[in-house]
Amino acid sequence: MENILPSYSDPLFSILLIVVIALIIALVSYGWGMYKQQKEEGKLLKFLEKFDSAECTLDTDDMPYEPHMFKPLTLLAKAFENSGEYHKAISIYLYLIKHIDNDRGELELMERLANTYLHAGFLERSRSLYTEILRRMPRNAKVLHELGIVYENMHRFDKAHEIIEPLQLLGEETNELENFLAFSKLKTDKSLAIEEKIEQLKVLLAKEPKLYREGVSMMLKLDTSEAWKLIETEHIHEILDILWFLPNSQLDLDIIAHDKILRTLYYAKGYLNTPHTQSGLFTLDMLAVARQSGFEEGDLHFSFLCTQCKQSFPVSFKRCPNCMAIYSVKVEEEIARTSPKTDYSLL
Repeated sequence: MENILPSYSDPLFSILLIVVIALIIALVSYGWGMYKQQKEEGKLLKFLEKFDSAECTLDTDDMPYEPHMFKPLTLLAKAFENSGEYHKAISIYLYLIKHIDNDRGELELMERLANTYLHAGFLERSRSLYTEILRRMPRNAKVLHELGIVYENMHRFDKAHEIIEPLQLLGEETNELENFLAFSKLKTDKSLAIEEKIEQLKVLLAKEPKLYREGVSMMLKLDTSEAWKLIETEHIHEILDILWFLPNSQLDLDIIAHDKILRTLYYAKGYLNTPHTQSGLFTLDMLAVARQSGFEEGDLHFSFLCTQCKQSFPVSFKRCPNCMAIYSVKVEEEIARTSPKTDYSLL
C-alpha cells in the first residue's frame, strides 16, 4: 500500500493535490455561478411580471423565439416607439428581455423599455426599471441622467438632486443640471411668498443665463414690472412668442417706446399706432410693412426646434420631449394669415 500511494514529500503528490484542489474550486465556482445566474434570471422574470398588462396588445405568448429575430424585432419596437404606439413597443421589449440570454443585451433592452415607459408617461414603471438597471450596473451615467428625469417629472426634486453626486463622481459636468433642477423646484414650490420667489429667481438667472426664456416667462406670472426689467434687445428672439402673445394689459409702454424692436413688434401686432421703423427682424418688419399698407390680417405662427435632436414641436418645452435635452429650445416663426374668429365656444 505504501508503494502505491506517493510519499507526502514527493513533489508529484504536491502537484497532484494542487490540481485536485483547483478542480474542486473551479467546479464549486462554476456551480455557484450557474446558481446565481438562474437565481438572477428568476428574479428578472418575476420583476418583469408586474409590467405585463392589458396595454401590451401584441400577442407574444405563443410566439417561438429565434436568435435571428432579435435585430428586426428591436427595429420594429423602435419604429412603434417613434410613431407613438408605445403599447406595441412595450410588448416587444418585454418579449425580447424574457428570451435573450445576454446580460448586456438584457440591460440595453431594459433601458429602452424604461425610456418607452418614460415617454408614454408611466413614470413609476420607468423608475422601477432604471433602479433595477443601476442595481446591476451602478456606474451607468446615462441611466442616472434618465432616472433624474423621471424624478423631475414626478416633481420629486430632492430625489432628482440626489443623482447629482454620483454623476459628479463619474466625472460628469452637472452645473447646468443643478441650476435647471433648482429652477424647476422653485417654479412648482407653492410654499414660498411671491417676493421670495422673485429674489431667488433673480439669483438663478444671474448664475445661469440659459434660463433666460423660462425665467422671463415665470417672472411675467409673478410680477409684470419686474419681468419687463429683464427684457434685453439682444435676447428678444428667444422670447418672441412670449412677447407676441402677451395681453395688452401687461405691456410696459415706457420700455416699449425706447426700443425699436419692441415698437415694431407691437405695431405689427396691432397694439400701437406709432410709425413703423426697421427692427432688423425680417418677419416683424414684413408684418409691420403689410399693416402700414392696410393689410390687417397678418399674424405670426411659432414652432419650437430642439437644437440637439433637430425635432420640431408646435408647443414650447423646458426639456425636449424627444431627446430630453435641456436649454435646447429654439423659437422659429413664420408669417401667416390671422385665424378667423368665431362666436361659438366648445366650453
